Amino acid sequence: MTELEQELKQLIIDTLDLEDITVDDIDSQEALFVEGLGLDSIDALELGLALQKRYGVKVDADSEETKKHFASVHNLALLVNSHTNG
Repeated sequence: MTELEQELKQLIIDTLDLEDITVDDIDSQEALFVEGLGLDSIDALELGLALQKRYGVKVDADSEETKKHFASVHNLALLVNSHTNG
């Protein structure tokens, strides 16, 4: 697991107040929405705002590309990397 993935997992836990979940409980390849972590559209909005605040990443909620990025922690890490290194 990369340091960024670790950071993103903690960001998800903190942003969404996931009390009974630790960083180690989240698989980087696991789905974030519906199955997997079980997040919903409200969680996605909150997470999008947190990503924008922390990393300057802006996402379009209706974009198919955004849905791909929000599929897993690993994909979120790729998105953040592309914005911070691009």
